[in-house]
Amino acid sequence: MKADWSRRADENIGALLLDAPAIRKRVHELGDQITGDYRGRNPHLIAILKGACIFHADLVRAIDLSLSMDFIAVGSYGNAARTSGEVRLLKDLDESVEGRDVLLVEDILDTGLTVHYILQNLGSRGPRSLKVVTLLNKPSHRQVDVPVDYVGFEIPDHFVVGYGLDFKQRYRNLPEIRILSREALGG
Repeated sequence: MKADWSRRADENIGALLLDAPAIRKRVHELGDQITGDYRGRNPHLIAILKGACIFHADLVRAIDLSLSMDFIAVGSYGNAARTSGEVRLLKDLDESVEGRDVLLVEDILDTGLTVHYILQNLGSRGPRSLKVVTLLNKPSHRQVDVPVDYVGFEIPDHFVVGYGLDFKQRYRNLPEIRILSREALGG
C-alpha cells in the first residue's frame, strides 16, 4: 500500500522558489556552456553526494561531450539545519583525477566550507584543471571565499528543499525548489 503522504499537504513546504521548467531550462543552458568551454576535452564531473545527485544526472545528459563521472561524499550538516563547520570525508573518489579536467558539481553553494575543503583535497591530487559548477549560489551565507565558474541561480537567504536538496533526508524528490517553512526549522 502506498504511503499517505502528499507534497501538496505537507505544511513544512513553503513558497515555490524555482519551478521544474525553469530548472530544466537553466541546466540545459549550463550544459551548452560547458560543452562549448570543454570542446575537444573529456571533462570528469564529480558530484558531491547526496544533494547534487539529481542536478549531476541532468547536467551530464545536457553536456554533448565524451565525459566521465565520479562521486564524493562529505558531511558537515548531519540532520541539522546549520552546518557544524567541520567537514569530513565520508566517501572518496573511485578514480584518480591526476591530469584530468575536473568539474566539481554542487547543489547549493552556501557557506563555502564544503566546496573549499573538497577543492583543497582534489587540488592536491594533480588535476589539469579544477572548476566548480553549482545549481544554487547563496552568497549571503558565504564564510569562505571559493571560486565558482558556473552558476545556475543566485538565491536569497532561505533554507530550500527539492531537486536533490533535503531537510533531514526529506523532500529530495520534489521536482522544483521550495522554501522550507520557518516552523519546520523550529521557528
